[in-house]
Amino acid sequence: MGPHPAVAAIRLAVRRVLHDLLTDLSRTTDEAREPSRHERTPSPLVLVACSGGADSMGLASALAFEAPKLGIRAGGITVDHGLQPGSDLRAEEVVLRLRELGLDPAESIAVTVGREGGPEAAARDARYAALDAAAERHGAAAVLLGHTRDDQAETVLLGLARGSGIRSLSGMAAVSGAGGRYRRPFLHLDRQTARKACMVQALPVWDDPHNADPAYTRSRLRHEGLPALEKALGKGVVEALARTAQLSRDDADALDAWAGQAEASVRDATGLLECAKLYALPPAVRRRILRRAAIEAGAPAGSLFARHIEEVDRLITGWRGQGAINLPGKVVAQRQGGRLVIRQG
Repeated sequence: MGPHPAVAAIRLAVRRVLHDLLTDLSRTTDEAREPSRHERTPSPLVLVACSGGADSMGLASALAFEAPKLGIRAGGITVDHGLQPGSDLRAEEVVLRLRELGLDPAESIAVTVGREGGPEAAARDARYAALDAAAERHGAAAVLLGHTRDDQAETVLLGLARGSGIRSLSGMAAVSGAGGRYRRPFLHLDRQTARKACMVQALPVWDDPHNADPAYTRSRLRHEGLPALEKALGKGVVEALARTAQLSRDDADALDAWAGQAEASVRDATGLLECAKLYALPPAVRRRILRRAAIEAGAPAGSLFARHIEEVDRLITGWRGQGAINLPGKVVAQRQGGRLVIRQG
């Protein structure tokens, strides 16, 4: 008799991601050099980021089961954000569980959470910095993250509330980070599947109180917003939002590629942007070029919002002799003799 359907589902999801990773690594190795017949390439290491919750605990168990069959070493990292009393003890418990699953290395990393961008963003920034550092230190080929389809749906709704275009509706990528470091095997699985898999494997899980704290936007969305949407629109809302994320990502990628190709054609011999040629482009392509130009001039991407780009766009589409536009990072955009100049002020 095979494993429980929930366990089979999480293992299959991890197996597919590990196969993809091995294919990527093989391609990279082939491009870099031709190894000799006698040379043994070391077994790649894959880390799982584990909070001790059902999603990441299920992911750790699936990685521990699947990795050895593919000649991959499996390790685990838990990040102690230090936001609750006893968080260090909780992190040590998670490390023990990871070791019991056979993961090696298994370690806890304590971080200091700042305040920039709000509590959720600050914790996320600290967490990813710690995971990046751990991946570098251990020479890991990838870090697996336990985000589920439910997390993806929440991310799409948060992006919709920000109103910053289809890139913000495209949610989390299955592969992201420098060199494709971060992989999310569970983006097509619901949260309940991961929880069920932990239950039938008798894996103890920890429910982070922050996930139920109404002070956090995502928590309110999870416990109030999405249930209300499901009540009004039916149970398929989460799946539909996740599908929207993938469709939006495909569209955003295509428009980014178009903007990248079009950018060279709208610059003059000195490299300045020509307003008439920009005007001729579709708005979605033109605004991407303007955003990229602002970032290249020194505007921080995280502080550059749709309203900023719309103001710059009006220098091209609604020119009435208006003055310079001030952008984040002390960047200034102004129109000069049919050219758009974006530079540090």
